[in-house]
Amino acid sequence: MPLTPLVNWAQRHEDIYLRVELTDAQIIDVHVQENVLLFRAQGNGAKGQNEYEFSLEFLSPVKPEVKYKSTQRQVNITVLKEQRGWWERLTAQERKPVFLTPDFDRWLEESDAEMEIREKEEKKNKLKAVRHKQEGFVSLKTGYLFLYNLVQFLGFSWIFVNMTVRLFIFGEESLYDTFNSISDVMFFCQILASVEVLNAAFGVVKTGVVPTLIQVVGRNFILFIIFGSLEEMHHQPVVFFVFYLWSGIEIFRYPFYMLGCCNTEWENLTWLRYTIWIPLYPLGVLAEAVAVIQSIPIFNESKLFSIPLPKAIGTSINFSYVLYVYLVLMAMGLFINSRHLYKQRKKRFRTKKRKSN
Repeated sequence: MPLTPLVNWAQRHEDIYLRVELTDAQIIDVHVQENVLLFRAQGNGAKGQNEYEFSLEFLSPVKPEVKYKSTQRQVNITVLKEQRGWWERLTAQERKPVFLTPDFDRWLEESDAEMEIREKEEKKNKLKAVRHKQEGFVSLKTGYLFLYNLVQFLGFSWIFVNMTVRLFIFGEESLYDTFNSISDVMFFCQILASVEVLNAAFGVVKTGVVPTLIQVVGRNFILFIIFGSLEEMHHQPVVFFVFYLWSGIEIFRYPFYMLGCCNTEWENLTWLRYTIWIPLYPLGVLAEAVAVIQSIPIFNESKLFSIPLPKAIGTSINFSYVLYVYLVLMAMGLFINSRHLYKQRKKRFRTKKRKSN
């Protein structure tokens, strides 16, 4: 005949917990029928390896859904009360079944259970407060990044469209007047781009600080030192090519980031953002190098930014030596940033390929 296992029980205001002392239980059948819990399983209990079963008629109504989990040592059963409350005993019969004992590992008096509920509510409220605070920060960060990328997109779009229209209308003449017509907006966009270094440094965006720093410092050096400080460079055609290549990259990069702030992606734009740099970035560095080389004779003649030495030596270090060093650094920066951008592209499209599979 089937044997009866040892059963431990405990309660909370909404749940009944049963722990059946049955190891390696198999073929488990647990269900509630007319407010009676029926259990049957094969396992190793107090009488060895046998079939065990029991039934419990609950004191008050319970829900028909039963949850159970079998481990190597026991079977844990959870039954939900129909109405929230505290029962004076588990079964409808006043006399406790001989196989039923309190589960002292989980046993709580009613007052302790109420205190446990309060502690859980307090913990839940604290978690909610932290979550709301984090969501507020995320919303603020997202709004800030969206606005920043929008402003940069509008700025570089204006530059790109303006230069394109001027090229069609004025032809070759537009190449010599780029600095006077475009520089104010380019100064604004490149000064604002310095924020990207801070964003990377403080973790506002997940990107490397070094590649961002190389790009921002490199561009601002060309813009402010090579173009801005030398009036002779204002009418050089190289200014057109530098500005056009810079803006040609950014009109795809910034809208990609804008859509990212909205958790939205446009596949064509994503492809352009991670591909357009392959021809344009090296060409942009080449144009910058040409601008530096063209400025060297001007710096030699004007002695601008020359570093004076003590009178005993009686000479000064020409700024052109700095430019020669800078040309070497440009080549190094091209390698570092190209490698960084290639890794980004490879990672992006490898991830998309995995998702599609």
